[in-house]
Parts: sequence; C-alpha cells; structure tokens
Amino acid sequence: MNVLFFLKPKATVAYVFHDNTLRQALEKMRFYGYQAIPVIDREGKYMGTVTEGDFLWKLADSSSWENRAQERLYVRDIMRAGHNPSVNINASIEDLLLMAMNQNFVPVVDDLGSFIGIVTRRDIMQYYYKATHGERPETPLKLVDQSLVRQQ
Repeated sequence: MNVLFFLKPKATVAYVFHDNTLRQALEKMRFYGYQAIPVIDREGKYMGTVTEGDFLWKLADSSSWENRAQERLYVRDIMRAGHNPSVNINASIEDLLLMAMNQNFVPVVDDLGSFIGIVTRRDIMQYYYKATHGERPETPLKLVDQSLVRQQ
C-alpha cells in the first residue's frame, strides 16, 4: 500500500511557518481546533511539529503571558527537537502504523525533505479495521455506560 493512498495533501492541511510568532501559531491552532500542527520553513521543508503542550510550557514562563511578549517569540523557539518525525513518500503502511502509535498524524515529505501532507492515525486505523473486519457495520455504535453497543 502506498502512502499516497492515505495522504491529506499540504493544500488541505493547516500548518505554520517556523518564523511565525507564538501568537500567530496559537490563533491558527485555535481556528482549526488542532492540538498539534506541522511546522515548515519558508522553502517548504518540514521542520517539526508544535503542540498545545509546547505552547503551555512556554507560556508558563511568566514573561510570556502578555500579548507583546507573544509577538517576540517564534515557533522555532519552542519546537522540540525530533518531535513528530516525518516519513518519506516511499514509506510502507507498516512504517506509518508504527509511527501513528506515538503521534496523531504522520507528516510526509518528498525526497528533498519538502512537506507534502500528512497521514492521520484515524485513516490508518480505518484501513486496518477494513482489512481485518471488512466494511464498517451497518448499525452505528453508541456509548452506553462506558461500553460500546450496537444501536437497534
């Protein structure tokens, strides 16, 4: 199975630039309701991912609470090295599965390291569910007393 089968292309995915301010990135994450967002440089190379937690840790510093302070901080200043690594476009579905166990989405890059999109954990799980159980059940599941049951 090819990564392209699962890929949500860059044009349909929100991302931030490494030189966006902390405030700009927070506003974009809030608008899209994301808990994590890919970071790229101005040439389109994947730099990493920032999460709500990264922002919270930085904002915990009392000098970062004011809006003016948030305008002097940049996404590159709060990124953690090696967090949410990417896969090459030629990665296997098994590689995607292993990475998705530790991250909500897997960033995908081309041979030059340029960000081309993401594969979500949900898409990978749906693929494996269909492969092992066939199509989705006709009757949806609902949560009842912390247990999933089929609706009648």
